[in-house]
Amino acid sequence: MEAARQSPRQYNVHEAKTHFSKILEAVATGQEVIISKSGEPVAKVIPLRGKVRRTARGSLTAPVVLHDDFDDLSDDPGFAEAFGLDAEGPAE
Repeated sequence: MEAARQSPRQYNVHEAKTHFSKILEAVATGQEVIISKSGEPVAKVIPLRGKVRRTARGSLTAPVVLHDDFDDLSDDPGFAEAFGLDAEGPAE
C-alpha cells in the first residue's frame, strides 16, 4: 500500500525569511514548502530531482562501447548527401 503523502509545510513571507536555512534543510530531505503572502500561497519550494552524482572519472555508470562498424555509412538513401558525403568519401 502506498504511504500517505505529507502535506507541504506552509510559511508566510516573514517566517520564510527568518527560517530560510531551516526551509532549505527540509527541502534537501525531499519535503515541499509553500510560501504565502497575506494568507495566499504564492510559491512552492521543491527539491531538485535527478541530480547527477559525479565521480572522479565522470558520471557514466557503464563503459561506452563502440562497435567496429560505428563509422560505416548508412544504407539509407540521402544519408551521404545530408552529411556532404558521396560514395567515394567526403565532399571537397
